[in-house]
Amino acid sequence: MAEHEHVRVAVIGSGFGGLGAAVRLRREGITDFVVLERAGGVGGTWRDNSYPGCACDVPSHLYSFSFAPNPDWPRSFSGQEHIRAYLERVTDTFGLRPHLRFNAEVKRMTWDAERLRWDIETTGGNWSADVVVSATGPLSEPKLPDVPGLDTFPGKVFHSARWDHDYDLRGKRVAVIGTGASAIQIVPSVQKQVEKLTLFQRTPAWVLPRMDRPIGAAERAVHRALPFTTKLRRGLLWGIRELQVQAFTKHPGELGFVEQLAKRNMARAVKDPALRAKLTPDYRIGCKRILLSSTYYPALAQPNVDVVASGLTEVRGSTLVAADGSEAEVDAIVFSTGFHVTDMPIAERVVGPEGKTLADVWSGGMQALRGASAAGFPNWMTIIGPNTGLGNSSMILMIESQLNYLADYLRQLDVLGGRVALDARPSAVRAWNHRVQERMKRTVWNTGGCTSWYLDASGRNTTIWPGTTAEFRRATRRVDLAEYAVLRAADAQPGAGAENAEVAA
Repeated sequence: MAEHEHVRVAVIGSGFGGLGAAVRLRREGITDFVVLERAGGVGGTWRDNSYPGCACDVPSHLYSFSFAPNPDWPRSFSGQEHIRAYLERVTDTFGLRPHLRFNAEVKRMTWDAERLRWDIETTGGNWSADVVVSATGPLSEPKLPDVPGLDTFPGKVFHSARWDHDYDLRGKRVAVIGTGASAIQIVPSVQKQVEKLTLFQRTPAWVLPRMDRPIGAAERAVHRALPFTTKLRRGLLWGIRELQVQAFTKHPGELGFVEQLAKRNMARAVKDPALRAKLTPDYRIGCKRILLSSTYYPALAQPNVDVVASGLTEVRGSTLVAADGSEAEVDAIVFSTGFHVTDMPIAERVVGPEGKTLADVWSGGMQALRGASAAGFPNWMTIIGPNTGLGNSSMILMIESQLNYLADYLRQLDVLGGRVALDARPSAVRAWNHRVQERMKRTVWNTGGCTSWYLDASGRNTTIWPGTTAEFRRATRRVDLAEYAVLRAADAQPGAGAENAEVAA
């Protein structure tokens, strides 16, 4: 490996997870760290996703760090530009800029079992680190379907997370592929501009009204003058969502009432019975993420919109062909087809002590101890790891719980002293994963009758946490050393090598 800089901690990614980790490191008194970011700015998914209408479906005061409250959110559900601006402020407020290394995409990180450290190769230089915190996030690598003939399409093609702002959609015939969270925001945002919009819908979504509104100047002033009101608002939003969890995880039948609300929402905007039939899901609400929009259904009811109730299967020149045989001539294709969630590309770049990649180890499905540590990859932790996702609340709550775990992990290394590493025991990972999967069996995500991006290729849910955020916080409050093998290396002269051994914890 070429010349490199050594740090105690290397954080990969500068979205909510990476910036949160950086803040927590500083609060723990650790300043010997870098944040390696492949792009030229912070923000993660809120930097990359800048498509028209991009916004969060979690209320603003819950979708922010507890240690960095924002009394000035302009709307109850914030847009992409407001969230990205918030992350820029967090970066400046907590003095993170000196730690940021932009345009440094990780190409490979390899565990050095002799020196007990990670060697990291990036496009912006090389580093080594005692501990790696992977915060690349599950919504970072766009997923494009393998459609025959797509390479022959003469028009414009892009993914929603790589929006081409130089391409003018006005007056164009546009196809949107997919009906997930991004599609329901894009469709109403571009429908009025385009000549014709064709939505290829493989599976319809359940959509509830989006109760969004501006937050007035007086309301914001109260939050600034009385900070406890911001905390109270956040607490109420959190509590409501905690109370909803049982319906998702233990009693999916209770969601039938919510289905009726969603059907009424559709009926108000869509008068055509044939279109309503196309848009009505045949699975239990909550099995896929419940979407929020007050403009999606009205847009679909417009005369310049056509809903194809079938997935895209072939492209013939400028003609798109659906599985049901219907065709559409278009000038541009926008793929809103999600991300590599259960097969995160970063896993192919993490190489353990035996030369196996994390992708090799996870080939049968992702699993990590308490969503953070993978067996065989010492001193490597992931933020928003396996089974830490949520179906009804704010991921920032889960991130902060994992930051608590990270902080205690680093304290344990300090207490153990010397050149030391922790490697999750395979038995502990299996036990944790077994408990999670057993609880998953009753949830709406597994029993609701749908196929979602929560499930991996074998149909196993490796994405969602089957409990409350309070339960997860309790589970990640402390590191249990009994769940780890302690690896030690004897001090050695440079180039003389070192011995390492597993010590029973």
